[in-house]
Amino acid sequence: MRLFKTKWFMRYAKQERIGDHSLCDAIERAERGLVDADLGGGIIKQRVARTGQGRSGGFRLLIGYRSGNLAVFLYGFSKNERDNIEPDELETLREIGAAWLEAKKDHLESAINEGLISEVGYDDKK
Repeated sequence: MRLFKTKWFMRYAKQERIGDHSLCDAIERAERGLVDADLGGGIIKQRVARTGQGRSGGFRLLIGYRSGNLAVFLYGFSKNERDNIEPDELETLREIGAAWLEAKKDHLESAINEGLISEVGYDDKK
């Protein structure tokens, strides 16, 4: 299983202090079938807690997800920022997610080298 963060998500996670361990935990829950919401088109929504708080008041992360294979963190927002995303935003995220989920290994490596995505050390956590 490989985990990636998009460039936008990298900035967001840094700003909100969402650590890679929280991202790995979200994917571990998904791998066990504990998905907060399946938004279709390979996009899932997982809740992640703020430091020292529970998941319900924390962050919502939208992830391009293919079980056992690949996850790409695309977008995040806090519950107090907004309730959910708009349908047109979801459609755009589905398109972006599908492109990443279908990307070949050499394309992923090229994207890493160009700084478009960053890999999360998921297997290191286990």
